[in-house]
Amino acid sequence: MKAEGKRHIWKEYQKEISGDKFWYARSCIRQNFFPGSETAFLRILKEELGKDVHDSACHTTCTGIGYHCDVVPFETTMTVVARQFALMSEKGYKNYAASCITSFGLYTEILETWESHPHLLEQARENLYKATGRTFEVPENLAHTSDIIFKFRNEIFEKKKHALINVHTGKPLRGVEHIGCHYSKMFPHKGVGGAEYPQVLAGMIEDWGGEVVDYPERRHCCGFGFRQYIVKSNRGYSVANSHKKFESMEPYKPDFILTNCPGCPMFLDRWQYFIAETEGKTYGENGMGIPVLTYEELAGIVLGYDPWELGLQMHQVSVEPLLDKLGYQYDKSAKFKGMNGGNLGKPVDPMNLKICC
Repeated sequence: MKAEGKRHIWKEYQKEISGDKFWYARSCIRQNFFPGSETAFLRILKEELGKDVHDSACHTTCTGIGYHCDVVPFETTMTVVARQFALMSEKGYKNYAASCITSFGLYTEILETWESHPHLLEQARENLYKATGRTFEVPENLAHTSDIIFKFRNEIFEKKKHALINVHTGKPLRGVEHIGCHYSKMFPHKGVGGAEYPQVLAGMIEDWGGEVVDYPERRHCCGFGFRQYIVKSNRGYSVANSHKKFESMEPYKPDFILTNCPGCPMFLDRWQYFIAETEGKTYGENGMGIPVLTYEELAGIVLGYDPWELGLQMHQVSVEPLLDKLGYQYDKSAKFKGMNGGNLGKPVDPMNLKICC
């Protein structure tokens, strides 16, 4: 779809995003596989933008994966979420910022359920009080953390060290934006730009100097799908989903893939390695794969943060080709060094996927 058509749709799907005083709920997957992303988000919000963000050490999983796999009953999930909201209320915050897309979708589902069925809200209050003695208020504003980076994308760009421009050609870098399924597919009005042509990541890419790549399978699932992957016998479906996306985007020659779900970068990154090693097929340039980034990592790159402090060495597909296109200055020898300068060890080279070490 042409840009003007997308912008017409975007106007129909805008949402209120708070500007300050956020209670931050971390992601189970993101803090384990891409811990530098959450660190970068807090650094950007607090140090670059001067925002008040409370990073709680007391919250738990939202139960999202268990709930969607029919392991955790909805009544239990509501009580767990009620406890999260109680922790927020006890600290005096009213704006809830979820790092995880699944959590964001689950919180949205529960808030919509409580609004439509007030007796379930009272049931959650009763269950929480019986279990913990706590009470809670529902958030005045619920946002995914990609919403917040999108809201402040212009302020971030004002502090830029790098625009998304290939310094060797002068042309915009081409980015695929991949939106997590739980962001807006179930509740389109809760996502910036809706479900079909969401704006939240596209807005970052375009306003930071890049070009958004449109391709046929742009809204196809990354391949996580919970039961596609968690049930071992179903993992072929997971690979097939990712494979379908890679084949669809390949002719458009993207420089990178940008995601806003914690699971999506893991699968779009790791399955490139798996496909290369099992089928001998690589994507991207020179057999290197297509770098996959979280929006926090991309914001950190725009701001010139050290790539290894961002945790980019955690990726299976090497990010150095993208950094080199940006004219990025970084210490290549520090890629596998710990915070104390010690050597963490170089991974074994794959057979087919080329990597930078």
